[in-house]
Amino acid sequence: MKSVCFYFQVHQPFRLKRYRFFDIGSDHYYYDDYNNEEIITRIAHNCYLPANNTILQMIKDTKGKFKVAYSISGIALEQMELYAPEVIDSFKDLAKTGCVEFLAETYAHSLSSLIEDSDEFEIQVKSHVKKIQNLFGYKPTVFRNTELIYSDDIGERVANMGFKGMITEGAKHVLGWKSPNYVYCCANNPRLKILLKNFKLSDDVTFRFSDWSWNQYPLTADKFMEWIKDTPESEDVVNLFMNYETFGELQSAGTGIFEFLKALPYFADKMNIDFQTPSMVIEKRKPIDQIHVPYAMSWADEERDLSAWLGNELQHSAFDKLNAIGERVRLSNDRRLLQDWLYLQSSDHFYYMSTKYFSDGAVHSHFSPYDTPYEAFMNYMNVLSDFIERVNSVFPEGVDNEELNSLLQTIEAQGKIIAELEETNKKLLAKENVTTAAPKKKSAPKTSSKKSTKAIPKLTTDDTERLKA
Repeated sequence: MKSVCFYFQVHQPFRLKRYRFFDIGSDHYYYDDYNNEEIITRIAHNCYLPANNTILQMIKDTKGKFKVAYSISGIALEQMELYAPEVIDSFKDLAKTGCVEFLAETYAHSLSSLIEDSDEFEIQVKSHVKKIQNLFGYKPTVFRNTELIYSDDIGERVANMGFKGMITEGAKHVLGWKSPNYVYCCANNPRLKILLKNFKLSDDVTFRFSDWSWNQYPLTADKFMEWIKDTPESEDVVNLFMNYETFGELQSAGTGIFEFLKALPYFADKMNIDFQTPSMVIEKRKPIDQIHVPYAMSWADEERDLSAWLGNELQHSAFDKLNAIGERVRLSNDRRLLQDWLYLQSSDHFYYMSTKYFSDGAVHSHFSPYDTPYEAFMNYMNVLSDFIERVNSVFPEGVDNEELNSLLQTIEAQGKIIAELEETNKKLLAKENVTTAAPKKKSAPKTSSKKSTKAIPKLTTDDTERLKA
């Protein structure tokens, strides 16, 4: 039996307000609250709520046979909590069905996996797992990296964190003649199973569903499931990974996208095709081969590389300057500083700086709130300059990271010693108070010191003689 594995990405960044050079040093709030609230509430109305309701009904109608997976960034969850809490509730309803899997990712939807000598990647993943557990009572076992970025080294790091599987792009330059419709494993750590996106079928829904110029238009549920059925018999799993905003936002409700989604289980059942979550696919199938990815790949653009985020000097300059202060920020206990650090790491900020104008230009311009990538760069760098000033005010620039770390460790050790001494002092004081307040014991009755007044009989002559004898 063939299986379809649906995974949906849910992410929205905290967009920056227009931040001028003259704001540096005087304005430490960087976010466009009006725009962020407007976008998240609009997408919640057009996509998240109707799509969640549709999938919940599909699960009920199929008696649990329809299954999907979600990867929701920590930053997206925070915005839902702020502006659209009803979306969180609808995801909780899906979680209760037992037919929905939640994947782990970086909390800030960041590019932290690309920094080899940093703990930031592991820190964000742990934070995200904790967030998912707190909200949905589910501990992820499968990992999905930001923008499906993957390499052999990243796979090894993910395996060392305890994940059983990871999903990524089925890029042609990696697979060659091989098919993405199998389970593979990491070259550096074969224990980590890899699921590869069938980008052709995924993009048919995401980008071509309502394209009148497409030679397969209109795309219907029976036609789509027929394509899956017609894949070679040995290819028993088709991974459809896509942006959740496909349903209702990128493809509006008027295109029939929700009707298309609702009809899929009906035709799948007729064609002996089932639906499985990533963890189910990994558990039931053995990898057929390793995949070797020495250089990081992603889902984006024709090249399927990192050029959408780190393809020009603007992006590299911003990325390097941000990460140069990472260790200093992580040493801080300032909640506001740590929060801004996370929000500024979102990959979207670097995506807006992309200067790719040819085959992929339309995609980049669709997602960017800026008129040009240069405007995106200048705005981000102004914000980053103010942020760096704040970091330097806490940890002076003249002190290197190693010296700072040593100093903070000394302060932390001294703090522990002081805390231990204070605790010991409290115990001693408590003991002294108990001793002072203890009731006095009753004294034993005193024996009289006075000699008895009873007369002692005198010895007779006969008594004396007997004693001598």
